[in-house]
Amino acid sequence: MPRRNSPRSENLRRALAQEAARVMAEHGIQDFRAAKRKAAVRFGVGEDGALPSNSEVEAALVEYQRLFAADSHGATLRAQRSAALRAMRTLAAFSPRLVGPVLNGTATAHTDVQLHLFTDHPESVALNLMDRGVGHDVGEHRLRLDAERFRIYPTVRFELDRAGDRRDGIPARRYPAGSGQPCRRAPDAPRGCQRARGAAHRRGLAATLGALGQVT
Repeated sequence: MPRRNSPRSENLRRALAQEAARVMAEHGIQDFRAAKRKAAVRFGVGEDGALPSNSEVEAALVEYQRLFAADSHGATLRAQRSAALRAMRTLAAFSPRLVGPVLNGTATAHTDVQLHLFTDHPESVALNLMDRGVGHDVGEHRLRLDAERFRIYPTVRFELDRAGDRRDGIPARRYPAGSGQPCRRAPDAPRGCQRARGAAHRRGLAATLGALGQVT
């Protein structure tokens, strides 16, 4: 039989998850690992201790938002999804997929909008933004595939409007339908494949936000 954690250990994990969630919500930290490290320092727990999983922190974040940000969270999330919709329309040629906290509803006021983009020529994303006069930064993201393997993806970070909303795009090589390639996890998504597909999701976002008067 699997060994059960003691009640004290479970309580500590819960407290660490709640503290990590608070740090993410109040201080704008978007990386789960960094938030858990800060929580561990506060509770005097070493990194080799029983730290909570990303899913546990995400659940604590949902509870934090329900208790302490119920009035503002909905409006913030609608604004972020509206910004995502505008970015997806701008980059429609690259089959954008909305991923991460803005998609699953756990975004805080500090969360960047994240999109996955698909193209055979990643540099074409930057060229598209240049043609539109959109300032941007090009970089890389190291995506963990398993305990031993990583894959490097190019990234483009940009602001699309005066509100300063930030978008992260991960251009990945386009795979033909039915190629059997696995769904890639969003950089900060603690769970499995969570991404909304291009045109269909844009229509869904537009319908939801339009009903709320949020589409611009």
